[in-house]
Amino acid sequence: MSHFTELALQYIDGQWRQGSGSWEIVDINPFDGEKLASITVATVGEVDEAYRAAERAQKEWAKQNPYARRLVFERALRLLEEREQEITETIIAELGGTYLKAGFELSLTKDMLRECMQLSLRPEGRILPSPVDGKENRVYRLPVGVVGVISPFNFPLFLSTKAVAPALALGNGVVLKPHQDAPITGGTLLAKLFEDAGLPAGLFNVVVTDIAEIGDALLEHPVPKAIAFTGSDRVGRHVATVAASHFKRSVLELGGNSALIVLDDADVDYAVDAAVFSRFAHQGQVCMAANRVLVDRTVLAEFTEKFVAKVASLTVGDPKDPNTQIGPLINSTQADAINAEVDRVVAAGATVLLRGSSVGTLVSPVVLTDIPAESPLLQRELFGPVVMLIPFDGEDEAIEIANDTPFGLSGAVHSASVERGVRVAQRIDSGMIHVNDGTIADEAIVPFGGEKNSGVGRLNGESTVEAFTTQKWISIQHGRSPFPF
Repeated sequence: MSHFTELALQYIDGQWRQGSGSWEIVDINPFDGEKLASITVATVGEVDEAYRAAERAQKEWAKQNPYARRLVFERALRLLEEREQEITETIIAELGGTYLKAGFELSLTKDMLRECMQLSLRPEGRILPSPVDGKENRVYRLPVGVVGVISPFNFPLFLSTKAVAPALALGNGVVLKPHQDAPITGGTLLAKLFEDAGLPAGLFNVVVTDIAEIGDALLEHPVPKAIAFTGSDRVGRHVATVAASHFKRSVLELGGNSALIVLDDADVDYAVDAAVFSRFAHQGQVCMAANRVLVDRTVLAEFTEKFVAKVASLTVGDPKDPNTQIGPLINSTQADAINAEVDRVVAAGATVLLRGSSVGTLVSPVVLTDIPAESPLLQRELFGPVVMLIPFDGEDEAIEIANDTPFGLSGAVHSASVERGVRVAQRIDSGMIHVNDGTIADEAIVPFGGEKNSGVGRLNGESTVEAFTTQKWISIQHGRSPFPF
């Protein structure tokens, strides 16, 4: 099956259909510019239809035995494994992802579906004591109802699944809006997977559209009780504001400006490997990527030489080539923005240690150092293959530099002493940090999320249960309760 011919549609109330908007989202291969598909956008009316369908279907879904619900995720996992090759080809074509990236994304997605098999059974009620004689307090954990999900373009299959599948497993309905640069991988491919796995019609809907068409309709609609958004902090701030004004909870997985810290006792060769992967995986289009590599001056010369040499050896080119390690950025706008950022910081005094060619959406890796202290580049997320090497003297200065950012998503610390690494990690203002590893990691049962501008709330495991369920207190008075009048 060609995903780009059969899945270039809206999926609403169990029906594959054209949108009724007056314009189309054109899905482009970021490497060669080939048109993969065009999808007529969904309108505000179709967003309403999607939410109403999810609302209707959710009531029966929530009544189902959770052991029956979990079978859907078992079948979805089996189908994903059977279709792995064609999904890999779709990731490469639509996202410019390499074979390495596609394999990584599929592995994460499989783990999430495995977790959802257990998540269906996870919600537990409680019986709590009461100071009133004869009173029984029952606390039930129930699905919130319907969840609106907005996913990004960089790891769209996984990041859509990460919110959609747990919400469904916990008894909710879902409406998903994938990013317009990843409508198939991040949206309708997942809908097809769940449809074929036997998910009831109407429970999960995908609307391919844009804010230019629907405005804030996805956020303001009265049906969804929770919004899960993954994307930039700028858009996330708007999502949070609108959701709060309509008394909806929001889970925000936003950008990062992660630091990978190499202490004076680190294994330099290993730290180089970790830093290269942490910055250049999927061309740096990863929220957890190490924008900044902080290196103690005592090992700076050795680290820099080895790091630059390894980065220079990375293969840049066609993502369909299994040997390619750096593929294209998602679009020419992103490539132009990254090149402009580099030009500005170099003009301001930064030193270029490595900068290859840039042709279209293919941007070769860039290694910078001597970044001016006042440079805005130090403060914001870089969604591309550009890294900043920053020297420091001692771990206190490393911690100060690492925390000097409005973001706090991920990070890493390299040291021969695990406990020293942990002590430093505890002082970094981030939601996640890894000792003697890379900055890019996600595990289905471990709380994932950031501090500061990197988001609000957590997903995975018990955190997902908190995000997509609510608690209801029902008290029972056995016998007669005394009243004061």
